[in-house]
Amino acid sequence: MTLLFRGREVELQIKVGDTLLIGVAHVSPQSVQEVREAIESYQPDVVAVELCPSRYKVLTEKERWEQTPITSFLKGGRVYLLLAQTFLSSIQWRIGKEFGSEPGAEMVAAIDEAKKRDLEIALVDRDISVTLKRAWRKMGVREKMRLAWEFVKAMVGYEEDEDFDLKELMEQDVISAMMEEFGRIAPSASNVLITERDKYIAKRILDEEKKGKVLAVVGAGHLQGVKRYLEQEEIDVDIESLEKVPEKHISIAKVVAYTVPILFVSIIVWVLVTSGLSSLDRVLDMFFWWFIINGSLAGVGAALARGHPLSVLTAFLAAPFTSLNPAVAAGWFAGIVEAKLRMPTVKDLQQLNKIEGLKDFLNNRVIRLLMVVALANLGSTIGTVVALPYIIKIGLVE
Repeated sequence: MTLLFRGREVELQIKVGDTLLIGVAHVSPQSVQEVREAIESYQPDVVAVELCPSRYKVLTEKERWEQTPITSFLKGGRVYLLLAQTFLSSIQWRIGKEFGSEPGAEMVAAIDEAKKRDLEIALVDRDISVTLKRAWRKMGVREKMRLAWEFVKAMVGYEEDEDFDLKELMEQDVISAMMEEFGRIAPSASNVLITERDKYIAKRILDEEKKGKVLAVVGAGHLQGVKRYLEQEEIDVDIESLEKVPEKHISIAKVVAYTVPILFVSIIVWVLVTSGLSSLDRVLDMFFWWFIINGSLAGVGAALARGHPLSVLTAFLAAPFTSLNPAVAAGWFAGIVEAKLRMPTVKDLQQLNKIEGLKDFLNNRVIRLLMVVALANLGSTIGTVVALPYIIKIGLVE
C-alpha cells in the first residue's frame, strides 16, 4: 500500500521486527478496510494506535466533553488552552465538511476492530497536553506571540494558501499536521513536537513487542520517524522524563507581577514617612488615579468583548485590587459574572467546531465568555503599565 505524500510515493505498510506499521493518511471506507485487512492477515497480539488516552476520550466520549462546565476553564492558562482546542475543533469540522470525514476516526476504527477480535489495545502516543506544555516551555516570547497571531488569523478565517491546505492536512493525521505547523511557527519547539514524539511512540511500541506481534496504526507523517527508531537495536529514551513537564523558571513576567505591588506599597509608605499627615491628600490622589486608570482599561477590555454591563462593572471594580495580587486576575471575576448572566448552553459548545469566520466567532457565547476573561486581563495589564509610572510621579512631587 502506497500514497503520494507531498509529491513523493511512500510505503504505508512497513514491517520492522515483530511490528507491522500501518500509515493512515485520511478517513475513508478504503482506509478503514485496509486496517481491517491488515489485522486479519497479520494476526497481531497487540494493536497499537497513535492516540493518547485524553484524545481517545475526546473522540469517543463527545457528550462528556460537551457537558464540561465552562466555568472550570476560567482560571489561569486553561482559558487559552480551550481556545486552542476550539481551533483544532474548527479544523476537524472543516475537513469533515470538505471531505466527508473526521480526523482520528480511523484510529477508533482500528480499536473497535481489535475489540471485536479480543486483541490487546495499546494507546502509544504521549498525552497531547504534555507535548504542548513541553513545547510552550521551549518557546521564546517572539515565538509565543507569533503562535497567538497565527491562531487569531485562523479563527477569523484569514488564511494564506501555503499556511493552511485542507488537502495537505488530509494526507496525514490532523495532530501530526498541527505539530508540524506548530514546529514551523516555533522552530525551538520542533524537537519536542516531532523528534520526541517519534521516539516516544517507537519506545512504547517496542515495549508492547514483549507481548508478541504488534500492529501499529500511526499517521503517515510519523511513519518514517517511528520506523527509524524501531530499526535501532535499543532506543535510548527515558519514558518518564518525556512525560514530565519541566519546572517553570522564574520568568520576567512573574518578577514584574510581584514587583508592581512592592513598588506601589513602597511609594505610599515613602510618601507617608517623609511627609507625614500633610501628604494624605497626595496619597488619596494616588489611590484615585490607580483605581480610575486600571479599572477603566479593564472595563474597556470587557466591553470590547461585548460583555454584559455587570461583567464590565466587575472588571472595573476588581482590576485595581487584582493588579496588586499576582495570584488573581480581573478577568476571572468578570468571567464568572458573565457566565452567571449568560451561561453558555450545550448548543453553544457544540457550535465551537463549526466556527468558520469572525461573525461565528464573536456570536458564540463560549467565545464571548473567554474573550471577556482575556481582554479584561489585558486591559488590567495595560492599566498597570500606564498607572504605575503616573502614581510614582505624583508621589515624588512635593
